[in-house]
Amino acid sequence: MRAIWSGAIGFGLVNIPVKLYSAVQESSLDLDMLDKKDHANIKFQRINEKSGKVVQWANIVKAYNLDGRYVVLDDKDFEKAMPEKTKTISISTFAEESEIDSMYWETPYYMEPDKSGARAYALLWAALNKSGKVGLGSFVLRTKETICVVKAEDGVLVVQRLRFEEEIRDHSELNIPDLTAKSVKPGELKMAMSLIEQLSGPFDISEFKDTYSEKLMKLIKAKAKGKKITTPALKVVHSRASDLMSQLKASLETKKKRAS
Repeated sequence: MRAIWSGAIGFGLVNIPVKLYSAVQESSLDLDMLDKKDHANIKFQRINEKSGKVVQWANIVKAYNLDGRYVVLDDKDFEKAMPEKTKTISISTFAEESEIDSMYWETPYYMEPDKSGARAYALLWAALNKSGKVGLGSFVLRTKETICVVKAEDGVLVVQRLRFEEEIRDHSELNIPDLTAKSVKPGELKMAMSLIEQLSGPFDISEFKDTYSEKLMKLIKAKAKGKKITTPALKVVHSRASDLMSQLKASLETKKKRAS
């Protein structure tokens, strides 16, 4: 794996030199874009709008449009703006992970210590693991400041990025039905609770697989052999409110039949 960030993590007066590595990878198929006419590969180029010529990455700079005039920035400028956060993840507080709304969770990264920080890394992992708490801090990654959670997972410290509060959209413009107790019939709620209880069990992520990518690959291989692909019939039925009780009963009976 290739490190995407290097710096240090600090809690109190303890600083641990570390590197961050992406903890996730895509499970979807890598599809290319082709010209419909001759199946030639489509390439994206960086074109100078004045000359019309291709610009190499080495000659591209970042800039901000300030009152109609571009101010060009280089890597050192981003560090100068807040050097302590471009090189350090400072844990400012500790909290229960359950207190953090899932809406804020974003990308996870593995944290690896330099040799000189191995003991301090092990200490932080052990303290977080024993306390059951997570550390909260912030740092700058790829020119963007982000809040983060530092937590002890099985055999590794993980840094999980969080969204800022202002990044969560307000849902007040959506047409949401009345969610008070008055809008729900007691009998339907009791039946729905029974269905939830019947389908409840320990969470096991291994039970969930990316079956779409698997089936898409089968389709690709079949199409490559010249086989005719037929689309399975799928009918989506929108139920009326009056049908809820009968559908809930049928759902419970279906689960019972499968279990027997």
